[in-house]
Amino acid sequence: MAYGSFAELLAAADENGSLGEAAVARECAESGTARTDIFTRLDVALRVMEDAVAEGLTGTARSRSGLTGGDAARVASRAPGLAGPHFDRAIAAALAVGEVNAAMGRIVAAPTGGASGVLPGVLLAVSERLNAPREKLVLALATAGAIGGVIAARAALSGAAAGCQAEIGSGAAMAAAAAVELAGGTPAQAGHAASLALQGLLGLACDPVGGLVEVPCVARNATGSAVALAAAEMALAGVAFPIPFDEVAAAMGSVGRSLPPSLRETALGGLAVTPTGKRLASRSSPRIDEER
Repeated sequence: MAYGSFAELLAAADENGSLGEAAVARECAESGTARTDIFTRLDVALRVMEDAVAEGLTGTARSRSGLTGGDAARVASRAPGLAGPHFDRAIAAALAVGEVNAAMGRIVAAPTGGASGVLPGVLLAVSERLNAPREKLVLALATAGAIGGVIAARAALSGAAAGCQAEIGSGAAMAAAAAVELAGGTPAQAGHAASLALQGLLGLACDPVGGLVEVPCVARNATGSAVALAAAEMALAGVAFPIPFDEVAAAMGSVGRSLPPSLRETALGGLAVTPTGKRLASRSSPRIDEER
């Protein structure tokens, strides 16, 4: 499903009807796989996402360090929330997947394990809000994959390479674009949503406490989902971000290269070196070693 630029993806969407259909068409052409088989594979990935959400919402997914677990269930049980049930659903689901990942459960890296909650959180909440048919939901997943492919081609998707902006930021861009197409927006609007989401998270540091993908990573899945939903709402309302998505993605890569190593997944800066961050890291490490 890889396109080297959003401009190329957008042109293909004009021919195929949507970003998702363009992504599927490219995969069919490159792999020789039938369209139905690609849909089946995407549906399997979607079911893994759904299962991770369900598991996380039980509140039983706990990390070995003891730093994360149970927060998704807390959010889900708080009703009504300030921003409405579907917003609550999105952030609870995002937390749920993040907690399952921290507990070494089965997730879909979207685009990475540390950012695996943003896309399912947004997709499932929006699909429930719209009562979207399964095929449209699967196509939205293809849209997200295509956006992730563009970011990978123009920047990076790993925190070690470009900070958390490359993980949560990319996940938010993927989710925002997918949500717009799921809601019936145009491919151009989906591109604006991706730009609005990614620009809102430029410069986000990767600073895991104790070097674990737990704090602040799990909570950032929820805040990334909120950014994605805000971006989708703006784009569907007709807000156009003036800088094209290809340039926003390239800027993210440039910002990532400018970040010092201490803010790129090394746990040598940011929240990881706060007094409490250091205390949590020293407290959790023995528990991890004991269980190995």
